[in-house]
Amino acid sequence: MLRGFKEFILRGNVIELAVAVVIGAAFTAVVNSIVGNLINPLIGIIFQADSLDDALVWEVPTLSGGMAEVRFGAVIGAIIAFAIVATVVYFVFVLPMNTLKDRADAKRKAGVPDPSQPENELTVLSEIRDLLAAERTNRDG
Repeated sequence: MLRGFKEFILRGNVIELAVAVVIGAAFTAVVNSIVGNLINPLIGIIFQADSLDDALVWEVPTLSGGMAEVRFGAVIGAIIAFAIVATVVYFVFVLPMNTLKDRADAKRKAGVPDPSQPENELTVLSEIRDLLAAERTNRDG
């Protein structure tokens, strides 16, 4: 029983999932800091808006005789907050990473060797063959 548990815990997917959760929590803190300390104050300067939680409140009677509140403003505020976070994630993290990846791909396609890909005998022999063929073409003319 203990052996099966050990195999389950040490399985690659479980470890990767644990790392993803930890990195996700740290990433959330960074995104929340950018939104809370940079974006929201700028929006507050432009619009001078208070919280939407108390806006567009609709009171409906309940079956027990009390009143329930439907808060449309809170929902709109949550949608706006989501849009702000999604915008920050895209422009601060996704777009720069995609740009770096595209540049690396362009270098690799332009013939610049990828340092993460070590050269092997077949690669070196192919380069020698191509150089000899080019030299023979230039000489023969």
